[in-house]
Amino acid sequence: MNPFANQDNTMIPTLTPEQRTQLLAPLTEWQLIPGRDAIQRHLRFADFNEAFGFMTRVAIKAQEMNHHPEWFNVYNTLDITLSTHDADGLTERDIQLASFIDALSSGTSGT
Repeated sequence: MNPFANQDNTMIPTLTPEQRTQLLAPLTEWQLIPGRDAIQRHLRFADFNEAFGFMTRVAIKAQEMNHHPEWFNVYNTLDITLSTHDADGLTERDIQLASFIDALSSGTSGT
């Protein structure tokens, strides 16, 4: 079974223009990356321990979804980029993981 496929083994489609408008609207903390069909969010935490704990919680969810973010962490900062590599662009998986990250960050000092 292809890990990038839906349950019925069909490939995951990228977002349509209508879906993009509708589904990205609530993700106000995320920015489109110029020249790439991906979104990115920057977070800042109180310290490394808080940042790493946040990353751990996201990693657990990402593993459950079989959808792993690109991220870059230095001390108390974290940059997260989401795009579905096999689909070569944004899919509903990215929206779901971004929504999870937003909900999780609302309970921390991550900004």
